[in-house]
Amino acid sequence: MAFTHNPFILVVIVISALVSSAPMAESRSLSNPSTLSLAVRLKVEGEPSNCWESLWQLQACSDEIVTFFLNGETYLGHGCCQAIRVIGHDCWPNIVGSFGFTTEETDILEGYCDEAVHSSPPPPLSVDPKEIFVP
Repeated sequence: MAFTHNPFILVVIVISALVSSAPMAESRSLSNPSTLSLAVRLKVEGEPSNCWESLWQLQACSDEIVTFFLNGETYLGHGCCQAIRVIGHDCWPNIVGSFGFTTEETDILEGYCDEAVHSSPPPPLSVDPKEIFVP
């Protein structure tokens, strides 16, 4: 009851509690600071890369990727696959997931595009000139 009648004592207790907790709010150093600069981590310094161009290409082909999953299209253009491969293998492997795709969808995209590189296009049809019918 004594605390409710004397606001001065209550204020002193609150202030002393705040002052005693101040050392606990000190900043501390990072436990594992990165030795690489931001420019190096963003792939804009050092050896030339086309990470940023591929990122823009990936954004440009987002409709194509959505159609790939929604309509069951089994084709992605060369530029789109190139962007997916460069970003996934050379730049930032986890960035495709930040566009809202699940890990499984990202794996499907990368697998499709990796396979598209390794599969050769069908050989051109050869036609015997003697078999061409001209009316």
